[in-house]
Amino acid sequence: MSATAVIRNAQAQLDEAGLQGAFLVRNLDTGEELGFDANAPYPTASLVKVPLAVAVLERIARGELDPAMPVDVLPGRITTPGPTGLSRFRHPARVAVDDLLYLSTAVSDGVASDALFDLVPPAAVAAELQRLRIDGITVRHRAGELADTPAERLGPDDVHLAHSLAIGGGTPGQGHPVAQLDVTRANTGSARAYLDLLQALWRPSAIQETTAARVRALMGDNLHRQRLAPDFTSDASRWSSKTGTLLHLRHEVGVVDHADGQSYAVAALTASRVPAVAQPGSEATMAQVARSMHDYLRTGTLPWWG
Repeated sequence: MSATAVIRNAQAQLDEAGLQGAFLVRNLDTGEELGFDANAPYPTASLVKVPLAVAVLERIARGELDPAMPVDVLPGRITTPGPTGLSRFRHPARVAVDDLLYLSTAVSDGVASDALFDLVPPAAVAAELQRLRIDGITVRHRAGELADTPAERLGPDDVHLAHSLAIGGGTPGQGHPVAQLDVTRANTGSARAYLDLLQALWRPSAIQETTAARVRALMGDNLHRQRLAPDFTSDASRWSSKTGTLLHLRHEVGVVDHADGQSYAVAALTASRVPAVAQPGSEATMAQVARSMHDYLRTGTLPWWG
């Protein structure tokens, strides 16, 4: 099967699952790639917590921030399903900067992320990416804004209405009445831009090695493993990643490090046409598509379901 046929097959699988998306897989040593729509910008939801971690850690590496500095954090008191960590706390807490990094990146805790954004605002994160020559990722707003969508203002029985709005509200130019889904107002990035960031974290670059090593470790500790992880985790490989979820958007970017020394970066950015919160079948399809492209790039073959 040719690379073109692999991509055609992947797109057909996504369409059957009610998904459209942008996928890219890259061999981090040779630069060989396979993907489609890799330059299309998507609202990135919690994927922004990776560049946030990079910006905070770069300041730590320069001596501008103390990782042990305690930060007083107000409770999130969020009761809707999904948010984790301090977001669900009922009482104030005091947390060190280094531990906020763990909560923000590995646990995807929005309140912890916003405590870090207090120290390094969105514009400063964007400036840090520019300094590091990482293009294509925009950082415009804090993580807390992701918890202010129509879904949070509707009861559990009506959340499907928010998903219907998310699915049907987009314009041809990728505008949207929901600000977090409008590419001119949201935090955005493309599959290629996030793979460029992963490349800079996994291979020598302008990023300080102490920063890169810490982000790799945090992504390796990611607790959200329901999406691509089942198809990339084994005794002979390590999967390190960050997920992003917002209404009908389901993303994951990560790196699979194989025991033989090869490493592949994977970006899967998707939007669903199905107005439902729980879509395990869609997430399984995302993993199958990403794995099929990885396997073709790595060995020239496909798994049995390809």
